[in-house]
Amino acid sequence: MQEKDNHARHAEVDGEPNNRPGFVASATSLPRYARLPINRCNLPAAILGSLSFQRAPAPLQLDGVAELHRGLFALLDRLDDATERAQAFRLHMNAAFFLDQPEQAGLTAGQKRARADYLRIMRGWSFDSDGREGAALKGWVESRFGLLPRYHGGPIRDFSGEAYRHYLEMRATALYGTNALEAQFDLLYTYSQYELARQHPERSHLTLYRGLNRMDDHETLASTDRSHRTVLLNNLNSFTANRDRADEFGDHLLTVEVPLAKVFSYSRLLPGMLQGEDEYTVIGGVYEVEMATW
Repeated sequence: MQEKDNHARHAEVDGEPNNRPGFVASATSLPRYARLPINRCNLPAAILGSLSFQRAPAPLQLDGVAELHRGLFALLDRLDDATERAQAFRLHMNAAFFLDQPEQAGLTAGQKRARADYLRIMRGWSFDSDGREGAALKGWVESRFGLLPRYHGGPIRDFSGEAYRHYLEMRATALYGTNALEAQFDLLYTYSQYELARQHPERSHLTLYRGLNRMDDHETLASTDRSHRTVLLNNLNSFTANRDRADEFGDHLLTVEVPLAKVFSYSRLLPGMLQGEDEYTVIGGVYEVEMATW
């Protein structure tokens, strides 16, 4: 990605540009061009996408998901073993969305995308985050959290431009002829949050890492020194908890304190079912990051 023109000098405060020469804002707000006015969770995008949220996060709840699947979470409360909980989740997901019997959901054997489910999408994301599966997931974040994508196969800066139209086409193709994929993502996120709360009851953040070749791949809103920046991340991103693993993916290493509430999913959530090791899929917005260069 290319940086938005001169972010340091023309940063935004509360979503509005400030063009006074030499002005450097704290860049704590999520710019208006990166968010929708409505979403489907308990906090608006302007709050959950802000730097203030990274510093002092709160639980994020998608509308109606916990209530609709309350039987699953009542069962999970009675299970002390994480592997047993993962198996219960998978069985519930299969039953709730007829994943093993797509014809019961009104799909036919001839439909090309009838077997597309949350696991196939997550595996596709791991292979290519700018592919069809990535567009489906970024579209889900856009819909549920109100965070607009900033990159999909190229920078998205003009929402009437070719890059955004291409993303919309891929998103539509990914969802067409499938069985409530976005509702499956809703439940996957809610289960991920449940597990994180049980496994890390005293923690609010995870320290995660991302390797990249060019720092310009992220939009810088402000810089305090050579090692610390405030950046606008894409609305969905891949990170790892393994610093050595992140080093393999570029000359720059980002270290980020990620709120647990912004972890969509992670590889250890469903042992043996998701690829990768210590991989985390993280919802974007404004973040303070530490950068190291090799």
